[in-house]
Amino acid sequence: MVPANRPVAVENGQSGFVNAVRVHNALTAKLEKRFLVWMAHRMPAAISPDHLTFLALACQIFAGAAYVLSPWDSRFLWLVNCFLFLNWFGDSLDGTLARVRNRQRPRYGFYVDHIADTFGALALMAGLGCSGYLHWEIAAGMLVCFYALSIESYLATYTTGRFHLSHGLFGPTEIRILLAAGNIVVRAHPYVNLAGRHFLSFDFGGAVAIAGMAWMVLFAASRQTVDLYREEALS
Repeated sequence: MVPANRPVAVENGQSGFVNAVRVHNALTAKLEKRFLVWMAHRMPAAISPDHLTFLALACQIFAGAAYVLSPWDSRFLWLVNCFLFLNWFGDSLDGTLARVRNRQRPRYGFYVDHIADTFGALALMAGLGCSGYLHWEIAAGMLVCFYALSIESYLATYTTGRFHLSHGLFGPTEIRILLAAGNIVVRAHPYVNLAGRHFLSFDFGGAVAIAGMAWMVLFAASRQTVDLYREEALS
């Protein structure tokens, strides 16, 4: 019997494997889910979830390349935003399409989707760090915090059976929206003045992002540690 305070996991027919319960409480989650299901029902049969995963990874890499080219022409930042939208489309729709078609491969899908995110985030942040709009130290800090959030989420999935797609009200979609908005702002205002000092606008935004993600990691890790300690208390 599953304890009342734990989510019920669904067996998927594969020996020894239980599919984790998805938890998504981000700001756009409900609206996004309805739209993705609507899109999945209208997706051509020739398009598979693997195609969408590949699209998402390729677009993150292309977005990083567009950042590298942006010092020569700031209009490349608009191209970055186009690639971010296509990345969202592929990354968000691949799993939904598999569920709608009842063609799920939970272990394969989970692994491939998130290893693609790992390499895609590296390409995106490397490109941003080379763009001149952000110092590479800030880009590296953002990447480290993203990886820390990812590691915490994957460990929580293994130990609790719940896969958190968001931390608080922020998930991958909200992060993409903020980054796209930042690209628009820095075209007109690449610098910001604070306390009489001149900073790159993306440096300021990146520092705020690092602080926010670091707090999310510490909060989530502390909460999971306490919960697991209580659930597995020794008599």
